[in-house]
Amino acid sequence: MSVQFIAEVSSNHQGSLERCLAFVDKAAEIGADAVKFQLFRIDEMFAPEILARSDRHRARRAWELPPAFLPAIAARARAAGVAFSCTPFHLGAVAALEPHVAFYKIASYELLWDDLLRAVARTGKPLVLSTGMATLDEVLHARDVVREAGARDVTFLHCVSAYPMPRGEANLAAIATLREATGCKAGWSDHSVDPFIVHRAVGHWGASAVEFHLDLEGAGAEYEGGHCWLPERIAEVIAEVRSGAGHPTDASADGSGEKSPSASEMPERVWRADPSDGLRPFRSIRAGWRP
Repeated sequence: MSVQFIAEVSSNHQGSLERCLAFVDKAAEIGADAVKFQLFRIDEMFAPEILARSDRHRARRAWELPPAFLPAIAARARAAGVAFSCTPFHLGAVAALEPHVAFYKIASYELLWDDLLRAVARTGKPLVLSTGMATLDEVLHARDVVREAGARDVTFLHCVSAYPMPRGEANLAAIATLREATGCKAGWSDHSVDPFIVHRAVGHWGASAVEFHLDLEGAGAEYEGGHCWLPERIAEVIAEVRSGAGHPTDASADGSGEKSPSASEMPERVWRADPSDGLRPFRSIRAGWRP
């Protein structure tokens, strides 16, 4: 089965270069094709009104990936034979990543920020965009923006921005909807930690890429959220998919195929980056928001 598996490190690196490199090695060991990190600065991710009121959001500064790590991570990925990718969360991150990444990834929360989409598209590198919380119209707008800015190799990932995702909200048929509506490759960004979901996404719905959150041993900052795979478990799934084994016929996670937010995603939609300045949440709720 021809599918690209992308190991998402997210904020499980603990600010340690040694641990970052261990993630690269582990991604190669378990059979992933790519390893992905995130490059953000909390002060350029959340609006100042939010940071002024929220200890929880300010604490996420500890999750930032030091940009100085990028050359070493990229070199380790080349040596290990896996592609290095990273998600930029501010415009300056696009240029910082360009010498190092094989492809860019846009997170669901930034899908509406046209300036960021244009910046990554203009690099000419392949793009992968997650579509959690999005309507089909929002996805089609993003496609038009990146194409007009020069992107030619574009993949959209169906995603449910719930951590972890309830199986009943997977709506895996939306993978086909994205592929047909956009004319681009389509895949699955997993928050389920459920082998059945991955097998169904690839074996029945033809996902060309599967992104999954990875932790090394359960000590990462995001592991307790319940959406991160441990290496041994996802290695088994990757091997099964590669061999063509384990294609489930159960359609319980297929859904309607309509590309629209699930029930668990609705509260998060206003926490996406506002298209006007790229900061979270939408301007409409910043002044009145309280922890």
